[in-house]
Amino acid sequence: MRRREFLLVGSAAALRPLATAAEGTASPRRIGFLTSWSESADQAFEAFRRAMTQLGYAEGRDIAYEPRFADGHYERLPDLARELVGLSPAALLVATTPANLAMKAVTTTVPIVMVNVADPVGVGLVQSLAHPGGNLTGMSSMVAELTGKRLETLKKIVPGAHRVAVFGNPDDSIYAAQMRYAETAARALQIDLRPILEMRHAEDNEDAFESAVRAGADAAIRFVDRLGFEQTVSAAAKHRLPCIYPFPDAVFAGGLATYGADLRPQYAQAAAYVDEILKGAKPAELPVQQPTKFELLINLKTAKELGLTVPQSILALADQVIE
Repeated sequence: MRRREFLLVGSAAALRPLATAAEGTASPRRIGFLTSWSESADQAFEAFRRAMTQLGYAEGRDIAYEPRFADGHYERLPDLARELVGLSPAALLVATTPANLAMKAVTTTVPIVMVNVADPVGVGLVQSLAHPGGNLTGMSSMVAELTGKRLETLKKIVPGAHRVAVFGNPDDSIYAAQMRYAETAARALQIDLRPILEMRHAEDNEDAFESAVRAGADAAIRFVDRLGFEQTVSAAAKHRLPCIYPFPDAVFAGGLATYGADLRPQYAQAAAYVDEILKGAKPAELPVQQPTKFELLINLKTAKELGLTVPQSILALADQVIE
């Protein structure tokens, strides 16, 4: 197995020792949390809470949490963002690119720590990774930039794939960026990305897969958007269409393969940044961090059910193989 290690982006200032215990406060300070996804689909909040506890913060004594979930309805994000800012939080933890864009449009003063955000510079959330500027910093997931690598991996697993269906939600703010990376890779791999299936609702999965199969798709790639990913896995199995995903939980649910960043450490890093902010640090002083680990997961059982023989060269690179 081979793991890909990447350096954190930022100055030495970001590496200063972090406090391990919360300073006393007269009353609990509010920490808002906003995500595009549902509570069950996004584990960032609970992971963040655990990390804050480990840093010494007691809920109810030092801090009070205010979580808000858009449940995949992006149109709700602006109202939820305004609602949280209206509570005068000491800091905000915001997960996913659409949620951070909504929050940035609402406040330029409340400190925001982002997680699971693709291309924060490209979408205009920060000025640069090393010097974010403004009131927002946090962690980049690089999920959009890895779209081409996923397509390349899919081609290696399914060498005969010449037409690949693209499943994604055009309402997602990083849909276009993912498509650009996919198109660049497709040209190099001589892959036809048509048809492109748009899924705005979880129930669109079945129709999308039926359309892909009728159009002669040999395989599929799922864009970053947790909306209905369980249904995507089920539809892929039903229609026997090999599909690669950006999130490891899809593979554990029966998906063929995934390639992407290990996002779990982001939540502890986010807690460390919130800790620094509560102690007086400014978001503009905290560089945006990038993932340090990228993982390839393959569900060999699913591959066998699809009649695929995964090359040993790919299995040797996999960080985890599910049999």
